[in-house]
This record gives sequence, C-alpha cells and structure tokens, in this order.
Amino acid sequence: MGSLGAIVKHPDDIYPLLKLKMAARQAEKQIPTEPHWGFCYQMLHKVSRSFALVIQQLGTDLRNAVCIFYLVLRALDTVEDDTAIDTDVKVPILIAFHRHIYDRDWHFSCGTNEYKVLMDQFHHVSTAFLELEKNYQEAIEDITKRMGAGMAKFICKEVETVDDYDEYCHYVAGLVGLGLSKLFHASGSEDLASDYLSNSMGLFLQKTNIIRDYLEDINEIPKSRMFWPRQIWSKYVNKLEDLKYKENSNKAVQCLNDMVTNALLHAEDCLKYMSDLRDPAIFRFCAIPQVMAIGTLALCYNNIEVFRGVVKMRRGLTAKVIDRTKTVADVYGAFFDFSSMLKSKVDKNDPNATKTLSRLEAIQKTCSESGLLSKSRKSYILNNGRTYSLTLIFILIILLPIIFAYLSANRPSI
Repeated sequence: MGSLGAIVKHPDDIYPLLKLKMAARQAEKQIPTEPHWGFCYQMLHKVSRSFALVIQQLGTDLRNAVCIFYLVLRALDTVEDDTAIDTDVKVPILIAFHRHIYDRDWHFSCGTNEYKVLMDQFHHVSTAFLELEKNYQEAIEDITKRMGAGMAKFICKEVETVDDYDEYCHYVAGLVGLGLSKLFHASGSEDLASDYLSNSMGLFLQKTNIIRDYLEDINEIPKSRMFWPRQIWSKYVNKLEDLKYKENSNKAVQCLNDMVTNALLHAEDCLKYMSDLRDPAIFRFCAIPQVMAIGTLALCYNNIEVFRGVVKMRRGLTAKVIDRTKTVADVYGAFFDFSSMLKSKVDKNDPNATKTLSRLEAIQKTCSESGLLSKSRKSYILNNGRTYSLTLIFILIILLPIIFAYLSANRPSI
C-alpha cells in the first residue's frame, strides 16, 4: 500500500490501491506448482512486481513465453550491469548467452540479491524455456543473440553521440519491443508490428529509465555506469558526474530537460503502435508501462531531485494507471494529461523550451485528433482547488484495514 502521508494527501488513491493489493495476492496464488515454473514466476514477482501483475492478463501460453523472455533478458542484463566482472570474462558470456539458454546445467554467479538467485539457479529458466513452443523459442533466441552482441559492443564503447544513445537503447530495449511483437504474432493474436514502431516502444521506456536512474548509475560501485550521451551533457558540464553537485544545479536541470525532450520523440510512435493492437490483454500489457513512462517523465522534467535521490510515481498513482488503462481512449487521455502536466513545468528561459513545447503540442495534437478524448474522463491532473474533509480522511484510514480484511476473507480461493 502507499504511505500514510500519500493516502492522506490523495485519499482517492485508496480504492485503486486496494484493487492492486488484491490483484497482487491473486497473482501469487496463480504461481505454478512445477518447480521450474514456480521458480520463474516467483522470480518475476521479485524482480518486477508491476510486470508480474500486468503479465497475468495474457493467455497461458503467451504469458509463459513472455515470462521466460523477460527473465532471460533480465539475466543477460545482470551480467552486463555487474561492474565487478572483468571485460574479458563478461564479453564472451554476453555473446554466447543465446546458446546458454538451451543448456539446463549452465549458470553464472553474478549480481546481487534476487538477481544473484536468478543467475545461480538459471537452470530453472532454461528448463522452462525448453518447454515452450518452437516458434517462441526461436524468437527469444534471436533477440537474446542480437542483444548480447549489442551489449558486448557497448562494454568497449562509450555513449558519445545521440546516435550512439539510440543504438545502445535499441540493443537493450528496442530489441525487447521487437521480441514482444514477434511473440504476440507467434501467439496468433496480433499482426506483426513494424520493427520501427516496436523499437520506439522500447526506446521510450529505456530512455525514461536512464533519465530517472541517473544518480544510481553514476554512483555505481566499483565503476560508474554512464548512459547519458556526451553530445547532450557536454553542453552543460565538463564531466557527467558534475551534474550531481549542487553548484551545477541550474545546468543539471537544463541537461535533464534536454534528455526528457529527446525521449519525447518516441511518444507518437508508441501511440501508433498501441492503437494498432487488437487483443485487449496484449493492449493492457503494452499500454500500462507506456503510460507510467510518460507519467515518470512529467515528474522528472525540471526536477532537481533526479540528481539528489529517487524520483518515481507514488504507488497510488501507479495503482490508478493500472486500474484505468483499459482502452486506447484511456491511453490517449493519459498521454494528453501527462503532456499537459509536463507542459505546465516548462520554463520559457530553458534553452530547449521551444523544442520541448513543440514536441508536447505534437503529442497532444495526436491525442486530440484521435477523436477519443472524452470530457467526462477521469484526469490525472490534480485539481488544486479540491479539498477533502479531514474527518472523512481519518474515517477512510480507519476503514481501510477493515475493508481489506473483508475483501481478503470473501475472495474465492483458487
């Protein structure tokens, strides 16, 4: 559940949070009993609770394929992220990873916490992978091979230009978009989406993560991870790490805004990709992370806290996104709202203000011209004039555990 302070400030978060909690419990009950599949779904819950919730909406065969696809790429990413592994050891593993997934005995100890468990017991993932249908296996192997080669390339190469940045993001996330499109097509539920649009879906999410995770990446021990392109940050500071120092706060925020403006380039492609989806479950699976991405960009934009700590959507707002994102109209509404929120934060004196506003207006125009924006829809933009009775808030806080206990007791068991 969200923090007490957040619930007091946003009492309308309570119902979505309750639904999210119940959905999480339901997802935990659906973990398979077979040891290898049980391990895979338990790991999925540990490495990404939100992803584990969204994936439950997919049909069984596609859900299993996406689960294994995610864990294989998460394992590959764990090898890439571990800065304690020597390059001469890391690069061959990345390049050969697509072959290791066929080996039930292969494992490699690296990473920390749940990621170390994933790597130490990777044989469970390989065993589950080998039970997938051949067309799913081939799609996962192809993307793993291409991603591993791309990661290996950037182990030995800095992200210098914006083109380098796009290429790196293609390897680590755009290929995920291509892979998911292949899996959706293999399931028979969707036409095969274009590589260009699939790539944009991945780039929008990855660039959002790279922006949000600046401080964590720059403070990585024993060696910093630096993904912001020199072509952008060198306009503001001499070294990328200089952005975290208070004396550079103004320049840091300008650089941040430049990065967000770059990420917004992919928003319209994402809207096009999602509008072409036919299957409701696949649509929600794709749409929820994209809505959360533009919401996160709206929070990060012009926000010095990106360089001081963690900036992310509050849990109640995440719960609302999961609850409200059901149709393409909901997505257009969310993109319009978060674009409006971001637009209100643009400082006319920012060196990229004109470019940022142009991109936001293009996104809003796409949403408006869809003809699907409803005036009666629930907006993500808070009405500052809205107030809540303090008495009502305390009543809700008191009733919250009672309601939750009641729902838990009356939920049919599976």
